Amino acid sequence: MSTNGLRERILEILTRINRPAGEKDLLKLLRVKGDARAEAKKVIAAMVASGAIVETRTGRYGLPERMNVAAGRLECKTGGFGFVIPDRKALKDVYVSGAALGEAMHGDRVLVRIERTGRDGRPEGCIIQVLERGTNRVVGRLEAQVGGAIVSPFDARLLFEIHVPPGAEKGAASGEMVVVEVTRFPGPFRTPMGRVVQVLGRLNDPGVDVKVIIAKYELPDEFPKDVLEDAETVAKDLSPEDVAGRTDFRGEPIVTIDGETARDFDDAVQVKRLPNGHYELGVHIADVSHYVRERGALDREAFVRGTSVYFPERAVPMLPERLSNGICSLNPGVDRLVQSAIIEVSPTGRIVNHRFHDGVIRSAARMTYTAVGQILVDRDREVRERYRDLLPHFETMLELYQILHVRREKRGSIDFDLPEPQILLDLEGVMTGVVASERNVAHRLIEEFMLLANEVVATHMANLETPCLYRVHEEPSPEKVEGFEEFISGFGYSLRASAEGLKPRHFQKLLKKIAGKPEERLVSYLMLRSMAQARYQMENVGHYGLAAPLYTHFTSPIRRYPDLVVHRLLREARRAGPAQGERRESLDATLPEIGIQSSRTERRAQDAEGELVDWKKVRFMADKVGDVFAGYVTGVMSFGLFVELEEYFVEGLVHISTLVDDYYRFDEKAHTLRGESTGNVFRLGDKLEVLLVKVDLEKRRLDLALEGLEPKPTRVLRGLAREGGRGKPGRRPKRHR
Repeated sequence: MSTNGLRERILEILTRINRPAGEKDLLKLLRVKGDARAEAKKVIAAMVASGAIVETRTGRYGLPERMNVAAGRLECKTGGFGFVIPDRKALKDVYVSGAALGEAMHGDRVLVRIERTGRDGRPEGCIIQVLERGTNRVVGRLEAQVGGAIVSPFDARLLFEIHVPPGAEKGAASGEMVVVEVTRFPGPFRTPMGRVVQVLGRLNDPGVDVKVIIAKYELPDEFPKDVLEDAETVAKDLSPEDVAGRTDFRGEPIVTIDGETARDFDDAVQVKRLPNGHYELGVHIADVSHYVRERGALDREAFVRGTSVYFPERAVPMLPERLSNGICSLNPGVDRLVQSAIIEVSPTGRIVNHRFHDGVIRSAARMTYTAVGQILVDRDREVRERYRDLLPHFETMLELYQILHVRREKRGSIDFDLPEPQILLDLEGVMTGVVASERNVAHRLIEEFMLLANEVVATHMANLETPCLYRVHEEPSPEKVEGFEEFISGFGYSLRASAEGLKPRHFQKLLKKIAGKPEERLVSYLMLRSMAQARYQMENVGHYGLAAPLYTHFTSPIRRYPDLVVHRLLREARRAGPAQGERRESLDATLPEIGIQSSRTERRAQDAEGELVDWKKVRFMADKVGDVFAGYVTGVMSFGLFVELEEYFVEGLVHISTLVDDYYRFDEKAHTLRGESTGNVFRLGDKLEVLLVKVDLEKRRLDLALEGLEPKPTRVLRGLAREGGRGKPGRRPKRHR
C-alpha cells in the first residue's frame, strides 16, 4: 500500500471506530505485517508531526476535530497575543493569549487546543505543540550589552528579543541590522538565543532597507553556483537547430509594449484584419521552457523562487540575467523563440478559432505604454510620424481591444482600474515623492490581449482533459460580503443581491456607479479586500473576478513559475496528446505541490513589495512633522482611526488618546467611534484634516492628530491624489490578473 493509501486508511479507521486508538490497535486494523508494519509506523509518526492526527499523553491517536484540537498557522499581533488560522477552512480563527503561546512564534504551524468560546463567539485556546517552525532566522537591530547582545526583531509580530552570546555577533556593531539564526526557541521560562549569520548595515544607509526586506521574507537573492553554471551553458544567440521546425513569424509587424523602465520583455503582440472581416490576434510569449529544462538546476531554483520580486530600485528575478534580460527577452531586431497563441475573433467578440505554435519572431519595435498612448489617444504628430509604418497595426489593435473589453464587460468581469501610487526615486534610490500612476489605453490593451490568451490556453487544456495548473479565484465568503454591504450602505449603495445569488456583475455595476465619485478609491479598496485571494491549483473552479469559467497563467514565464509550467504542459499536449499512464500519475502528484508553492511565493512577493514601499513612504514623511494634510478614514478600531493621506498615499494612526474632546466608544459592527457627549461620529470614508505629530522610523509608523476637534468630520471625499514631485519612477510588474 502506498504512503497516501496508508494515510487515507488510517483516517478512515479512526473515523469509523469513533474513538482514539493505540498503535497496536491501529496496526491490527490496518492488517499490515513485516516491512509494511514498519512503513505504517513511519506514516503514523509523520501524520502526528503534520497535525493530521493527534497523539494523546497516553499514547493513543485520534482525529483533531474530535478532540477540540486544530492544526494551523499562528499569526501573532503586536499586542502580545495571536490567532491560529486553522488548516480547515470551515473552522474559525482561534484566539491565543500571550500566556498561552508557549514555545510558539509568529509564522509557526501549530496545534491549538480549543478551551472555550469568548464573549464575541470566537474560540479561544492554547498552543499544545509546534508542528513546524515558520523560520529559524530573524531580522532585527543588534544592541550590545554586558554579556553579549540583544536583537530586537524588525517584525513586531515576533514578540521575543533574542539573546546573542559573546562571540556570536559576527563583528556586528551596536545599532546595526543583522540576521540571527535562532539556536534556542522561546519557552515559558527561557528566552530565545541565536547567533548572527549576516550583518546588513545601519537602517539609514542607502540600500539597507531592501536588504532588510529581502532577509525578512527570506527571498533568495544570490543565485547558487550550479544555477549560474547552468545558465552559462545557454547560448546568447539562436542557432539554425533552435529555429528548425518552428513557425517563422519574423516578417510580421510584431511589437512589445511595456513600461519605460522594463528590462525584460516576455510578451509581444500583433493584430490584423482577415479577409472575412474577423480579427487575428497573435500573442507571442518568450519560450523560456526551451532553455529551462524540467528538473534541471535552473528549474529547481525557479520553483523555489516562484516569481520575480519588484522593488522600486531593483528586482529579485526568478531567472538569471543571462536568460531574463538576454536570450529569453523579446528585444527588438533580434531573433527570439516563442510559444505563440493565434486567436481569431469575430467583430462581436466571439472566439472563432485558435491555434498554437512553437515560433520564432523578430520584434519590429520596443514600444512603451506612453508612446502607444500618444499614438492612439493624444494623436501626437511627432510620435505618429516616428512609427508611421506601424500606425495601421496600432489602430487595428485599438479596435480589437474595444471589442474584447465589451465582451468581458457583458459577462460581468470586475475591472478595478484605479490609479496606483508610484514611488519616485533619486539616483541613490532615495524616495523623492509619490504620484498617482494612471493606466492609459496601452496598459488596458495589452492586459486585454493577455487575459484572452490565458483564457484560450486554459480552455484548450481543459477540453483535452489533460492535467494543467489553473489560476482560480473563488467567490467571496458570505461574511465578508455582508460586511461590505453594510459599509457601502452608509454611502447609499447596495450590491442588490443575496449572498446566494451574488454574481461578479453585481460588483461590476457598483464600480460603474462609484466611478469618478469621491468615495471611489475607498469603496474599490474595500471591495477588493472582501474578495478571496486568487491562487494556483490543479482543480479548476473558475475565476470569479474575471467571470471566467477557465483561466490560467501563460503570458509571463520569465517572471512567474506557473506560466513556465503551463508552457511545458501545452507543448507536451500539442506534441503527444493528453498525458497518459506514468506521466499523468507524475503530474497528478507534482502539480498540486507546484500550485501551493507558487501561491505562497506570490503572496510573499506581494507582501515584501508592499512593505518596502510603505517603509519608504514613512521615511519620506520624516521631515514633514508639524504639517497638516487632508486624508480619509480607512480603518476604525477600538484604539483609534487609520487615516490615509491623499497626497502621499501613506497611512497613519490617530490614536484614541488624542481625541481629547470626549469619551469615544467603539462600535465594531458599525465600524465607528462615537463621542458620548458631543455626538461626533467617525466612520470609514470620513474626510479629515490631520496633523503629522510623529514619525516613528523604528516601527515604520506615522502618529497623527486631528487638526481642530470642534467641527464634525465631513462625509465628502475630494480628489484622490495630487500630482507632485519629480524623479525616477520605480518599476512595477505588469498586471495580468
